[in-house]
Amino acid sequence: MASKDITTENSGPKLGVRHLQSILIFFGFCVAFMQRVNLSVAIVAMMDRNYTNPDFPEYAWSEQTKSLLLSSFFWGYFLVQIPSGQLAQRFGGKVMLLFSVGISGFLALLTPLSAQLGDWQLTCVLRFLQGFCQGSIYPSTHTLLAQWAPPAERGILATICFSGPQFGSIIILSISGILAASKYGWPSIFYISGGCGIIWSFVWLLWGADSPRRSKLITTKERNYIESALAVVSKSENNVTTAKLPTPWLSIFTSVPFWMLIILCSSYTWGYWTMMTQIPSYIKNVLDKDIQSNALLSALPYTANLVLGLCFCILAQVLLSAKVLSTNASRKIFNTIGMWVPMAAIIALGFVDVHRADLAVILLTVAVGTNSATFLGGFVNHIDLSPNFAGTLMGITNCAANVMSIIAPLVVGVIVTDTTNPNQWRLIFYIMALFYFIGNFVFITLGSTKLQTWNEPVKRDTNHEHIKDQAVTGDLEHI
Repeated sequence: MASKDITTENSGPKLGVRHLQSILIFFGFCVAFMQRVNLSVAIVAMMDRNYTNPDFPEYAWSEQTKSLLLSSFFWGYFLVQIPSGQLAQRFGGKVMLLFSVGISGFLALLTPLSAQLGDWQLTCVLRFLQGFCQGSIYPSTHTLLAQWAPPAERGILATICFSGPQFGSIIILSISGILAASKYGWPSIFYISGGCGIIWSFVWLLWGADSPRRSKLITTKERNYIESALAVVSKSENNVTTAKLPTPWLSIFTSVPFWMLIILCSSYTWGYWTMMTQIPSYIKNVLDKDIQSNALLSALPYTANLVLGLCFCILAQVLLSAKVLSTNASRKIFNTIGMWVPMAAIIALGFVDVHRADLAVILLTVAVGTNSATFLGGFVNHIDLSPNFAGTLMGITNCAANVMSIIAPLVVGVIVTDTTNPNQWRLIFYIMALFYFIGNFVFITLGSTKLQTWNEPVKRDTNHEHIKDQAVTGDLEHI
């Protein structure tokens, strides 16, 4: 029976609506991150008359106020992580993703007005609400991928989706200076990013779908291919929808593979966001090279992340198709590339001579670029463990990871009291490397790609007197 299913899976269409869904999600992430990053790049023009059109207001905000404005998004984002996974499970990933990007886009359009009417206080509230809306993006995407991605294609479809943030960051970093200096001034940065979100929402409303069965575009052949491929690892009753499943909280929080995934995601976030937010300061203050003032250098790490992510994606698909690697081996090998190569680059960065700034930029680009290999590893492992509760699992891990994104800059502030001292920065790099090492080590040793027993629905008998667990365990290694 298993061989029949595998044959069915291998005979599926090479390109189809499942790829369209991933591309739409890619652009959804793209515009969402344009909206997330827009204030970070626009605030320079908003606070400095030399950077902007004199016809638009200038704000004399302090550095403390600036930090509050930039962090307000993430407080809203953090609060909704776990509930958003439950909402995506109940109402479907399509409507939650539509809500996340669409409402956030509308709020982005209102940002210039909020600054004029309510100064930084109202802008903080608006950014908090944007973060609150965008908190559903990752859980919703995992809920959608669980329904759309055949097990053998989870890596490639997930990589397409999760390359969107890098593309969005590249775009907003590249055009923000031009927009701020144009006759439309810094408000145009918010209008462009918000308008793109509104346009994407209409396209998603027309073409997006919660599952193959709900898509109006999909062919019968592709739908059968996806459903038969998913059936290999899930024996759920077809008439039991994910929305009706009680979340097995106790089983989730006593699952060793899931705890390894939490540690992995937290470690990844610590390292990644420290690199993206603090190392430019190191290169500027220690190596005397301001990459933030250079649009090309600012976008270079994101570009490397996007390009290498797609290259890793193709390589993984070739190796899986040729049966060179099992799914389990593929997840762990690519996750190792995505965390231990950056670990080595970051350690090396701490020993770069002050006169070798170009080498430092190269090492930073290598570190951020190879990070993208984790898209084929830990990023998709939530679906391996439990397709039915992938959104909830993503909400939990993203919640824990965002705690790390808050703590990491605070640790830098405590340790780096002199931003020109390379020895203090070297300690930061060692801490980052340690997080990368531990996160990947626990994943490759104790992590798993096995379908967990608590993924399957519970079935009540006709008298509703007891509950019988209909769980079954599958191993993606044998697909």
